[in-house]
Amino acid sequence: MTSYKHSIIIAIDGPAGSGKSTTARLVAERLGFIYVDTGAMYRAVTLAWLRVGKPDIDVFLSNLPDISLSRDPQTHRQMTLLDGVDVTDQIRTSEVTKQVSYISSLKTVREKMVSLQRNIGSDHNVVMDGRDIGTAVFPKADLKVFMIADIQKRASRRLEEMKNKSKHHVPSLDELIQQMKERDTYDSSREIDPLKMADDAMLLDTSELTIEDQATIIIEKAKPIIIKHSHGA
Repeated sequence: MTSYKHSIIIAIDGPAGSGKSTTARLVAERLGFIYVDTGAMYRAVTLAWLRVGKPDIDVFLSNLPDISLSRDPQTHRQMTLLDGVDVTDQIRTSEVTKQVSYISSLKTVREKMVSLQRNIGSDHNVVMDGRDIGTAVFPKADLKVFMIADIQKRASRRLEEMKNKSKHHVPSLDELIQQMKERDTYDSSREIDPLKMADDAMLLDTSELTIEDQATIIIEKAKPIIIKHSHGA
């Protein structure tokens, strides 16, 4: 495993719509850390696989396009790149959403993505969100948070996000709730790195919290860790 003892890792896990990505982005911004959206990385793999006609996964991975995260210099939003091309909007289509759980459950895919994620965390202070950051990617992360929320709230949040970001078909609230239920079941029961709360993670129910509330709670929890780290402890 890649060593990451010289950097601070904040791992935020949870199901879709729990608020983890928006919160993680804000926490990273306020702490001056790098934000890593691992879900976007898996979506990028899925998009690339769909674009070449869903070939055998091992054949596909042998020539996997370069996947990277960048920041728009003007808007400062995080961009997901495939071979240097911005696919931030394309990875949020319903077609990608339907296939991403399958692609992200494959051992060979996870191995490649986890290696990339650990390399980022080995050199930088990061806030990384996903479904298995605190259990599989960085089991010794300095701070682990597991975010949950009522599924109605989660679906409503994701629907608003899709309306604001997507230029493609947006599902109804009921369709989104059903999709989330199916993905929760799939992600929690998959054999490789399932969605689950780490034993030493802080549980954060975001059902009645604002993004500001969520970020503040996590930052307050992180402050003693940062102070200790700055003193070389």
